[in-house]
Amino acid sequence: MTSSSLSPISALSPLDGRYASKLAALRPLMSEQGYMHRRVQVEVTWFIALSDAGFSEFPPLSADARTYLHGLVSAFNEADGEAIKAIEKTTNHDVKAVEYWLKDQFANYPELLAMQEFVHFGCTSEDINNTSHALQIKGGRDVVLLPLLDNVIEKMRTMAHTFADVPLLSRTHGQTASPTTVGKEIANVVKRLDKARANIASVQLMGKMNGAVGNFNAHLSAWPDFDWEAFSRKVIEAPAPNGLGLTFQPYSIQIEPHDYMAEIFDAIARTNTILIDWSRDVWGYVSLGYFKQKLKDGEVGSSTMPHKVNPIDFENAEGNLGLANAMLRHLSEKLPISRWQRDLTDSTVLRNIGVAMGYAVLAYQSLMTGLNKLEINEAAIAADLDSSWEVLAEPIQTVMRRFGLPQPYEQLKKFTRGEAMTRELMQGFIAKLDIPESEKERLLAMTPGSYTGMAATLARRA
Repeated sequence: MTSSSLSPISALSPLDGRYASKLAALRPLMSEQGYMHRRVQVEVTWFIALSDAGFSEFPPLSADARTYLHGLVSAFNEADGEAIKAIEKTTNHDVKAVEYWLKDQFANYPELLAMQEFVHFGCTSEDINNTSHALQIKGGRDVVLLPLLDNVIEKMRTMAHTFADVPLLSRTHGQTASPTTVGKEIANVVKRLDKARANIASVQLMGKMNGAVGNFNAHLSAWPDFDWEAFSRKVIEAPAPNGLGLTFQPYSIQIEPHDYMAEIFDAIARTNTILIDWSRDVWGYVSLGYFKQKLKDGEVGSSTMPHKVNPIDFENAEGNLGLANAMLRHLSEKLPISRWQRDLTDSTVLRNIGVAMGYAVLAYQSLMTGLNKLEINEAAIAADLDSSWEVLAEPIQTVMRRFGLPQPYEQLKKFTRGEAMTRELMQGFIAKLDIPESEKERLLAMTPGSYTGMAATLARRA
């Protein structure tokens, strides 16, 4: 099969096959073409900055030349990428292919042609690659991943507020436990996600442009009295189009250490773990009947059981979050390790950043679809609460402790353990307690559905 005949159903990866349409926003940023695009951006930014450095040998470029160069970046397309790949067949070096392609674009511009040897000046391939990867991650994080995660968080925040007062039977160890509310349980996840999201967003994306082994050797051989470190910092940290808008990395071997990559990949993986936890909980609540799912005409839940409406969106989310985390954790464990000043084991691994992000993005979309289908089943929730009067053993024995009654825990343990508790039984026990009448009345008025503590307040505060 030739590359020209590839289609979504012949793609090896499901990200480019079955789920291709769902990852259209990520593909231009994290694909091979996206990588080439960022490399062209870095080379052009460095080249223009060199013209403004004050070297007599490379005077400032004209406004027309700058416009043309920026246009090469903004208009970069698939045909340009294919042209670079064609050059790579000869060079067998992908960064050198970008350099040669860029010089080819100077053919009809004498001003640029005369200065073409300042393309890639003083640079090792990794000066271009590390900054390009940082720009890719920046785009993937800020343009695609975080907005989708924000959608999930805000949807859940709305649910937490909407269902703040709906009582819910807790199940610690799978057994009936002190009631909470639906909104509070969602709020718990929202607050975890708020912090996890902030961790992803706060990671500084680093870049280095300091030559073959990180010491500006080649740069200083050309202009020994020039402050190359300050120049490099300015190019890396200045906002586009004059710089790259990254954070300067002053210490490196040939490659940027990739510690920040480990940090951001760990932060995304931690977020995904929270969402796996949530996906499993929702799956369980659907199984208990606490949530129903909106029906869609034509959809089939089972090939043989017509009644089924499966929680497939949460199952798909869980599976894809697991795949994302497997890759993210390998990236974070492997990338900060390089033999001596450089080995190539990071190169092929780095090309999979988009795959790791892709599975996370796919999962966030599935979660959003699933959340939008959910409808609360208050009747089922209330029925479970009404059959679980044993949960009031906790407040009863706590009030007994307050008033000094003997062995309150042991009394309730003997009374409730292994027995089917009803309203009548629990209220009969309360009626015999030697406590102030006002406290007795308060306990008699309590139901499993009203014993929710601060749950509603906490839910609304999220």
